[in-house]
Amino acid sequence: MANTKNLCAQIDIALHNRVTKEKDRLEMTTSQYIASLLTEYYKMKDENGGINMTGSRTMAFQIPEELFQRIKTHLARETARTGVKLTQRDFVLGLIEQAL
Repeated sequence: MANTKNLCAQIDIALHNRVTKEKDRLEMTTSQYIASLLTEYYKMKDENGGINMTGSRTMAFQIPEELFQRIKTHLARETARTGVKLTQRDFVLGLIEQAL
């Protein structure tokens, strides 16, 4: 088991409720969920040189509802399997990079 350290912070009750709802939906412990959020945040910050997406472009498109639900199911399954939240963005960017 990796070395761990406790992290405690007071947060607004509305934010707490949102966090609780999402981590329950993903069937993650609070520790797993917070760790995945922080990991995702720092990964995005490192990859983008900060959260500011300057130099980035937006790509938007519509897909059939059935495909969207299949993707959501896959993301939830991978998140549960790895313990790290797989986002739609990371998933699609991975597919694009793999194809190119």
